[in-house]
Amino acid sequence: MSKNIKYLLVSLPTSISKTNDHDEALTALRSTVTTDYGSVFPFEIPEFKIGTLDALVQQADELTKLESGCEAVVGKIGDSLKGILDGNENAVSQQKTVNDKPAEQYLKSFHWNKVKYRADKPIGELISTLQKEVTSIDNQIREKYNSYNQVKTNLATLQRKQTGNLSNKSLTSVVDPSLIIQNSDYLETHLIAVPKTLTKDFIKTYETISPMVVPGSAFQVAMDDEFALYTVTTFKKHSQEFTHKCRESKWTPRDFKFQEGGREEERQEIEKAEKDQKKVWGEALRLGRTAWSEAVMAWVHVLTLRVFVETVLRYGLPLQFVCGLVRTTGKLVKKARASLDVSYSYLGGNAFGRDKKGRVTKDDSATSADMQAAGHVGDGGEYSAYVCYEFEIQ
Repeated sequence: MSKNIKYLLVSLPTSISKTNDHDEALTALRSTVTTDYGSVFPFEIPEFKIGTLDALVQQADELTKLESGCEAVVGKIGDSLKGILDGNENAVSQQKTVNDKPAEQYLKSFHWNKVKYRADKPIGELISTLQKEVTSIDNQIREKYNSYNQVKTNLATLQRKQTGNLSNKSLTSVVDPSLIIQNSDYLETHLIAVPKTLTKDFIKTYETISPMVVPGSAFQVAMDDEFALYTVTTFKKHSQEFTHKCRESKWTPRDFKFQEGGREEERQEIEKAEKDQKKVWGEALRLGRTAWSEAVMAWVHVLTLRVFVETVLRYGLPLQFVCGLVRTTGKLVKKARASLDVSYSYLGGNAFGRDKKGRVTKDDSATSADMQAAGHVGDGGEYSAYVCYEFEIQ
């Protein structure tokens, strides 16, 4: 999927052509944008059931919010795919398809899904259907991605126990059970991980840091690059005080209980965790691919509805308009819009003021906020005298 590609969905009355012809209007739009700034493709919008003016105004507001939500969901799914594929942008890009085709191909050949979203249904009902669908997609991908992170974390924890240092790794394969006093009513064996830089101090002081430490009971069990592991025997009634004093001395008491067959059990546990992660990884990847496709399709359908509603509000009835998809780039999108502004700013009539260069402008901040919400204002805060929505599928 190409980066830095921007799209504009532009709706204009067919009156921009002298003959009021749809095809000639599309040709006029192409001439306005020119190949210097982008490419224009026809974008089909069916005729929907039009309700009252008040309903259309409310639906325009609902579609603005829903479109923003769709964009957010598509972005979140993309982030989930990136997490599943360890940030491999090429691999992520391969998963971002719409019905197994590039998103751009879907846009260029877009047809309203009349089976899934019947055009003869009221616009309010279509908005509700799309809202529920997008929410469901969002919930599904979040739940599956959380499950994947959980099994991934579980495996990492188990692996860390095998590969860490003596202060945190599993001691099942390190400690000989014969070194541990078991089934004694009075004595207890402690395993203490001591930083190698503190071993001399440990040997000198371990017998006196708490009462009733068995003299000479320290025995070095193992050593790695950072720690030495010792056993020390104390009377049980002072065990808690001994371990507390160890921590104060920056020695790490290790919990260890001998279990018959413990090594094999740990091996099987890691093996199961690896299988679980592989299984959930595959499920999350498949769901992410499907969810991204469905979310993009829902988003484009919402955009289509948004263009239609705004077209009715802006140009009135009877409906005579042409819609084009402008493919441009991040660098050229402003020039493409500027060219459109020059040619079609007259559509704003007296509702729009103009600066010395003829660009549509207005200073009233309250009006500006209302117009922004309704889609009349671009990202740069300038008024658009025609229906135009800018978007980017990443």
